Amino acid sequence: MELEKIRNLSDEELAHQEKTTSEQLFRLRFQVSLGQNDGVKKLRQLRKEIAQIKTVARERELSIGVAAAEPAEPAAAKAGKSKGAR
Repeated sequence: MELEKIRNLSDEELAHQEKTTSEQLFRLRFQVSLGQNDGVKKLRQLRKEIAQIKTVARERELSIGVAAAEPAEPAAAKAGKSKGAR
């Protein structure tokens, strides 16, 4: 699943997708351990997808996605603030 699609999911859909993907990963690991499947590429893909889902969920929890959409301060303004803090 693409990152943009993951970001467009609701919180409930995101939790469901994480659960589903985790179950797929478990089943695939089990098959690989039994020698029934040689799905190394699929294992990597599923782990990456779970990480992306968890990252988006955490961003929402911390509301980073909203802060990222706002314009950032110029670097010069940040440098001036740090010098005054000493």
